[in-house]
Amino acid sequence: MKIVLPCGHEEVPLVLPEGADILEPRAMPALDDPEGSVTAALNNPIEALPLVELAKGRKRACVVISDVTRPVPNRVILPPLLRALDSAGTGRSRITILIATGTHRPNVGQELVSLVGEDIAATYPVVNHDCHNKDAHRRIGELGGAPIEINSVYLDADLKILTGLIEPHPYAGYSGGAKSILPGLSSLETMKFMHSFKMIAHPRVTNCTIEENPFYEATMKAAHLAGADFMVNALINKKKEPVCFAAGGLPGAHLAGCRRVEETSVIRLDKPADLVITSGGGAPMDATFYQCGKGVLVAKDICRPGGTVVLVCGCASGIGSETYAELVAACGGPEDFACKYSDPRNFVMDQWAAQSYLQALRRIGRVLVYSPSLTEDQLKPFGVQKIYHLQEEVNRLLLEYPHVAALPQGPYVVGLVDQGPSLVGENRLRR
Repeated sequence: MKIVLPCGHEEVPLVLPEGADILEPRAMPALDDPEGSVTAALNNPIEALPLVELAKGRKRACVVISDVTRPVPNRVILPPLLRALDSAGTGRSRITILIATGTHRPNVGQELVSLVGEDIAATYPVVNHDCHNKDAHRRIGELGGAPIEINSVYLDADLKILTGLIEPHPYAGYSGGAKSILPGLSSLETMKFMHSFKMIAHPRVTNCTIEENPFYEATMKAAHLAGADFMVNALINKKKEPVCFAAGGLPGAHLAGCRRVEETSVIRLDKPADLVITSGGGAPMDATFYQCGKGVLVAKDICRPGGTVVLVCGCASGIGSETYAELVAACGGPEDFACKYSDPRNFVMDQWAAQSYLQALRRIGRVLVYSPSLTEDQLKPFGVQKIYHLQEEVNRLLLEYPHVAALPQGPYVVGLVDQGPSLVGENRLRR
């Protein structure tokens, strides 16, 4: 059987034997009228008044969007949303578009224009969140003794709107919803709690898990304290086309979207595979190896201990975080890393990504990487092997590993072996 794996903006073909487990999202047709669907969602929200009614009388609005590392259809969502605000009497001068960068770099220049469109970039103030700027945040509460510090531009608005994308997420269970605030608009001090060693090591902090997930619970506490009047989140298919929009209040609208994602993107297996082939999800998700770690995390969940994972990723922008590479290279393994970074006083940027990656390696025997952009020297710190001919390498591996599973879309689909609780009924892979 033939599959294709996204690799940057390209696709890489691969032939696998009959009987291989192919885990792909259920087919979802793209919307015929995406902007019309956004308008319908704004007018018929879940657990909230229609946005036009909600916005009446508000003096200052803040619309939160995701940064360029997420394939959110901002240019579909924003025009009808901004028209609704205008109809409610909230003019352009009283609306700020705030990019929830989390700990990522700012989006500027043409990158920003591509994010929101030329007209919006030229006529609305678009501001990047900066987690390092202490003066740009206010403390609104505590989490586990750590301060909850949120962007002041957001806090100062009396109409707070969140936009984003709902998909499986290795920490929050699902992205979107309150995650736009925490970690999207939080300070580095707050991130020291949210991405602490203890948090990332918690067994319920994982893909497609909300119940008793302390990461998800913390995002909801922050949203309650900071306020969130309305959300509009997209769901996309494997071509990254919008298939529906979840709009309304938290948590109802977000949970409705999560249920839909679980129906389409969570597949349960009877047993783990010997060999797992995955991807970084294609552009823009796989622009850096830092982001491609999510492809390894979803592979970990269905790979037997000591098995092999093959990761296909574009990584046109390189590693994405030299600190991440240095953290992985400097430690002697998961145990040495835990010995140092389990102490909150040793917290450093990107330790959470290194921790997740090392936890995955502890289960997986080895990781092979097919990437046109990354060199052997760049990959060496991560303890992985670069491969140059994907089909040839996989053919060789198939002689050694009889049970193979493939996740062509990488982090956009989640395979689970256990029979844990779910938001909806099971979607079991049938041979």
